[in-house]
Amino acid sequence: MADASTQPATPPTIRAEIAGNRIELIESGLERFNLLLELIAGAEKCIKMLMYMFNPDKDGDVVRDALTEAARRGVQVKLLIDGFGSAATADFFTQLGTAGGEHCVFNPSWGRRYLLRNHQKLIVIDDRTVLIGGANIDATYLQDRGSNHWRDLWLRLDGPEAVLPSRYFDGLFRWSKRPKSKLRSLKRMVAEHNEWRGPLQWKFSGPLSVRNSWWRSIGRDMKRACKLDMIFAYFAPPGAMIRRIGGVGRRGRARIINAAKSDNVATVAAARHSYSRLIRRHVEIYEYQPAKLHTKLAIVDDIVHIGSSNFDYRSFYINLEIMLRIKDKGFADAMRGYFERELADCKWITPEVHKRRASPWQRLKWALSHFLVNVMDYSVTRGLNFVRR
Repeated sequence: MADASTQPATPPTIRAEIAGNRIELIESGLERFNLLLELIAGAEKCIKMLMYMFNPDKDGDVVRDALTEAARRGVQVKLLIDGFGSAATADFFTQLGTAGGEHCVFNPSWGRRYLLRNHQKLIVIDDRTVLIGGANIDATYLQDRGSNHWRDLWLRLDGPEAVLPSRYFDGLFRWSKRPKSKLRSLKRMVAEHNEWRGPLQWKFSGPLSVRNSWWRSIGRDMKRACKLDMIFAYFAPPGAMIRRIGGVGRRGRARIINAAKSDNVATVAAARHSYSRLIRRHVEIYEYQPAKLHTKLAIVDDIVHIGSSNFDYRSFYINLEIMLRIKDKGFADAMRGYFERELADCKWITPEVHKRRASPWQRLKWALSHFLVNVMDYSVTRGLNFVRR
């Protein structure tokens, strides 16, 4: 097992060309940091950045200064951050505004909407390059060493498919800046940007209840699949999804990598609450050991899903999320190679291991965590925002 304090070996970069678009997986935190600075420095027209978390630390300072310098040289810079996830205050972005950049906070004030979170990570450069994934603008996501760093991914896309997420950002930015914006218009705007055809399909989701396009899409993909490999930081799906995953396990092979370490121990315990039902359905469960896990990835037969969404109630029904569905056998095979490399740093939770863990006290903790993470959080947020009009 790799030591989290050592520099990981550099794996071969996973790349593909699909429908006139070049895509590339960005595994390393340091590589993400350097790539972002390179793209900002090379921007000619516009930079659109949407982040759940943008924090004032050593890396956040550098990214903010790079955005400010781009604005000074005449690039249109727009930054949208989440009011719940980001620690950066308005003062942190003062120089960006002075240089001509725009900065906006999603749901900035306390109130019933405060529990609605924009969990998306989206960066668009000159309407031709897109970065998506799970990593935030924070030093723990943009490095590869130390016990506090997060294991995560970004995906880079260059090509015509960059246009749709650019338009989506524009619509969301306008909605966020408009005083007293209505949730109905947000729901409509998010739904209008989803794609249902082609090898590359953007899946935008928000507080849309059963209209969430991504989980409908991945649910359909799993319906007859024989191979399923998933890596999710927060894994606590509804029973219907557990049955879909179990169906793949019975027809072929289903493997899931979950977090052993996180910033929230309740989410780890909530995931373990589902293990018995999955193991009974012949699903293999693994837990990532060297670092905190933040990856969001699913490979279903020859289809890859990657982006910002976790596999839990909040991401399915409440958060704003973005995923890209990629149907390409070569890319799916390459991503399975990535999955196999991640397995080397995992502990297999065999039926025997799970049985030894599952003392009455542990089962109670898992059940309570599941209730808090899925039932309580979901019910309170939904009750405040969607039941009362």
